[in-house]
Amino acid sequence: MTRQDEVRSFLTTRRARITPEQVGLTGLGGERRVPGLRREEVALLAGVSVDYYTRLERGRIRGASDSVLDALARALRLTAAERDHLFDLARGHTAPAPRRSAPAPRVRASVQRILDALHVPAVVQNTRQDLIAANGLGRALYVTPFDSACQPPNLARFVFLDHRAQSFCPDWDLACRVTAAALRAEAGRTPLDPALTALIDELRTRSPVFREVWAHHEVRAHHTGVQQFHHPVVGDFTLAFETLDVQADQGLSIIVYSAGPDTSTAVKLAHLSRWAAAGTSGTSTTNAEAVRT
Repeated sequence: MTRQDEVRSFLTTRRARITPEQVGLTGLGGERRVPGLRREEVALLAGVSVDYYTRLERGRIRGASDSVLDALARALRLTAAERDHLFDLARGHTAPAPRRSAPAPRVRASVQRILDALHVPAVVQNTRQDLIAANGLGRALYVTPFDSACQPPNLARFVFLDHRAQSFCPDWDLACRVTAAALRAEAGRTPLDPALTALIDELRTRSPVFREVWAHHEVRAHHTGVQQFHHPVVGDFTLAFETLDVQADQGLSIIVYSAGPDTSTAVKLAHLSRWAAAGTSGTSTTNAEAVRT
């Protein structure tokens, strides 16, 4: 899709999900052909003319001021991540996004030492969702993705192209949406990244599920939250995570997982730690099943 197509599809899908009742516009106009807002209603809420909003929705967003974009974000009830994506799309029309230098295929020794010093699972990934590095617990947690044929493992390829993902991710549908939404956000930030474009094209070609989810134009930021796992040894559990950017290495982030004290999840995390310490986390998931039994 061209940048103009991206803008048009993003604004159209955001407009379609909001009902007039949600924004206090009941009783306006006659019979509605669509459940979402009309263009003139978005224009009214944003304080711009219908002609101007129509031009924006058609992808002609060049020159839109920050105040207009902010008003549009409020009118469409965009999340913080969606608002950032809208600004990224708008800036992409006024100036080409700079190419990022490709992150190194491995982390610096000092970063690896930090990972190894942590007593909780930690992994390093780049903006394309390649798993670049991990500590022992992180590798044990992600034992199934690390068992992928392609190295370094890529979480987007794993989720959409590896049948084991449907077991590893207890809520696989949510994992698909979250993964695609993160790729969409990154595509808005770095539209000239050839490796990212190639990854998205590959997923669109090989995965019907990705094509369906991608068409929803969801955008999410994943700085903190919880993540569910179905581990071949530990079983089902949910960990909290925090994402920490590696400032000296553009595009790399450390994701650290934790469990609350004195919880069943903490017990399972301790089990994972013992299994990793036994040296079995480098085995395939088939062997891991044998270890559990």
